[in-house]
Order: sequence, then structure tokens, then C-alpha cells
Amino acid sequence: MTTTLVGTPDEEPPTGQNSKTRGPRRRANGEGTLYQRADGRWEGAAYIRDATGQTTRVRVYGKTRREAADKLTKKINDHRQNAPRTAQDPSVADYLTHWLEHVAVHTVRPSTLARYRTCVRLYLIPALGAKKLTRLTAKDVRLWLDQLRATCRCCVQGIDAERNRPRCCALGHCCRQYLSPLTIVYLHALLRSALQHAVREDDLPRNVARNVQVSAGRRQRIEPLTAAEARHLLEAARDSRLHALIMLALRTGMRRGELLGLRWRDVDLTGGTLTIRQTLQYIPGGTGLVLAPTKTVNSERRIALPSSCIDALTEHRERQEREAIGAAWPDTGLVFTTRHGGMINPANVSRDFKALLQRAGLRTIRFHDLRHSCASLLLDQGVDLVVIKELLGHAHISITADTYAHVRLRLQRDAIERMGDALDDNPEP
Repeated sequence: MTTTLVGTPDEEPPTGQNSKTRGPRRRANGEGTLYQRADGRWEGAAYIRDATGQTTRVRVYGKTRREAADKLTKKINDHRQNAPRTAQDPSVADYLTHWLEHVAVHTVRPSTLARYRTCVRLYLIPALGAKKLTRLTAKDVRLWLDQLRATCRCCVQGIDAERNRPRCCALGHCCRQYLSPLTIVYLHALLRSALQHAVREDDLPRNVARNVQVSAGRRQRIEPLTAAEARHLLEAARDSRLHALIMLALRTGMRRGELLGLRWRDVDLTGGTLTIRQTLQYIPGGTGLVLAPTKTVNSERRIALPSSCIDALTEHRERQEREAIGAAWPDTGLVFTTRHGGMINPANVSRDFKALLQRAGLRTIRFHDLRHSCASLLLDQGVDLVVIKELLGHAHISITADTYAHVRLRLQRDAIERMGDALDDNPEP
């Protein structure tokens, strides 16, 4: 009879049991449960499920917790080794495809789902797709991650060969286009999330990806704009269609998608506030531009506008109204549109922003770095971390603190130096 192990919640130990003698109250999913009986013996139990879906509980006993745990582990391993493969045992490729289309599609944002599909197609299925889901091991996952770290993606995916004029890998000159440590962590997390659903559905006894440790490496240091660079950027963008967009990004820390999804009805120029309720995203694969809810619940927030932003938005609306006269202007209600009133592709904003930086003679940064620049400049001015957290829409203040730790360290150093001045034996008059 085919058997499949099923994890079960641990049971409570007998009432009155000494907390110092009882074992841990929770064990990993699929490892069963251990508890001490009233007669002093230790009992281990686990559920097994056969191919028909019926479950049976197996029990073992021991004088000590270790003895019962060893017996239970042996019994579980015996079932795993002797369990024949069933006709319904899918491959990793089949399972991941099912997970994307029937599980992830209901739990993640459209842009995240599109990224999941790309990662599964390019990185997971080519290496792990042929393996049976129940035969996937932690060693398989570790070797897969090691291969990702050591393989040039341009070589393996034939990126250079698709160019009209190959210049590197297709000519035998490897360009060493390796995946970053953060991408490795992301791919590992994606596989771990997919396998965890199989554990919850009792299709797997345990999540083998959780047993593989992955280091994210050193976080890339954020290099935000200085106050002088920010002033120079705003001056260079004054006559550009991006002026109001850059002004809001730099002074409020709004995300690119939040800016492009902003509607006039959510802007109160008289009261000097705006409300962020949606975001604009580009979904590859034929979907295109879509308006979606904000990144998190905390991202839906109300922001106070400084007078400079109010003036920039007022000028922007006057320009938009002039462009709409005598043209087939679509009524999207969006604040930032193309010259013909349509939604703006986020990639086009990044391209135009990069060109603006080059014309202004400024160093190249991402458009998202305007958000980091806003937070860093506010911290330099002594603004409380809680206020910055609410302005940026972070879910937890720890995210804000960790992201801008380098700025906080500078503020700490300034505070310590001021304390030194106060304690100086011969302070200057």
C-alpha cells in the first residue's frame, strides 16, 4: 500500500507536567509529535496517509524523549523509503506550472506574478523541472543554487546569439554575466514558497528548500542625492514635462508607480494634500499597463504637500488642459499622462530621467533613488523616523531604520560630537 506522511499539530502535554522536563512543544511539519505520558514514558505519534487518502496514526514509546524521538524518526524514514512512486507524482515543472496558475495568481500582485513566471521559466524549470516533486532533495536545491552562481546567464540563455551582431558569449568571449546574490536569494525564496504550499496540501512531507541556507551577501549601499545635487536637478527639470513628477518624487518620496497612478480627484490643491490609492504597473506578456492597488495596505496613505509641489502641480494641470484642447483626449483622470493623454510606461519615465541627468551633468542614479534621497535629506534635517516611515508608506519602522542606517550613523556621530563640545573643559565662548 502506498503511504504518504502527513504532518500534524503537536498535542498539549499532560496537565501539570514540569516544563523543565518536557520537550519542545512544536516540531517541524512532517516530523510528528512527542509528549510525555502520565506514567512517565514518552510517546511519539505521526499520521501516514495512503494513496486512497485514508490516514492512520502510528505510535512509538520510549523511556526518554530521545529514545521516543529516534524510534519515531526511524518509523517515518522507513515509510518514506518503502513508499512506491504513485502515478500522480508530478514533476517539479508540472507542479510549478500548477502553482503559478492556480495558487500564486490569487495571492500576489500581477507584476509579482509576471516576475514569478519569468523566474520559473528561465531558472527553475531548466534545472529542476524534470525531477519528481517527491524526490526533490535539499542537495538538489543546493547544487542548483551553486550552478546559478557559477553560470554566465548570457551563455546559457543564448542572449548574445540573438543579437544581430554578437559580441561576447556567442563569439567565445564570455561576458561573465552572473546573477547577483539578491537574485539568488529571490529565486530560493520563490522555490521555498511554492514547496511550502505543497506541504500545506499534504503533497510533500517537508519543504526541502527550507533546509538550504542562502546568504544575501552585503547589501548595496544607497548613494542618494545631496542637497546641492537635488537643487541642481530640480532646476534642470524646470522646463521639462517631468518637472512636477520629479518634484513630487524628491519632496514626498512617492514610488514611481504611485506617481503614475495618481488621479486628479485624489489631489487637493486647495488643502495641500494628496491621497495615494493605486499604482500603475507594466505587466509583460501582452497585458501591458494596468492600474492596481498599492503595494501594501500601509502604502495607501495621505500626504501633505509643500507649497513648491502645489505650484508645480498647478502649472502641470494648466499645461495638461492646453494639450487636451481640440484633441481626442482620453478621460483617464490621471495626473501624469503622455502628450496624447494616455498612461505613461514606467520604463519611459526611467529612460527620460536618465537623459535628464546626463544633460544636467549629474551622476547616473535610478528614478527610485529620488525616494531614497527624500528620506536621507529629511533625516539630515532631523525629522523623526516615525514621520519618515509614514511619509514613505513603510509597513514597519524597522524597514525605514534598516534602509537608512548609514544616515542615522552620521546623525549619531554629529550628536556625539556635540556632546563632546558640551563636556569640553575649555568650551569656546
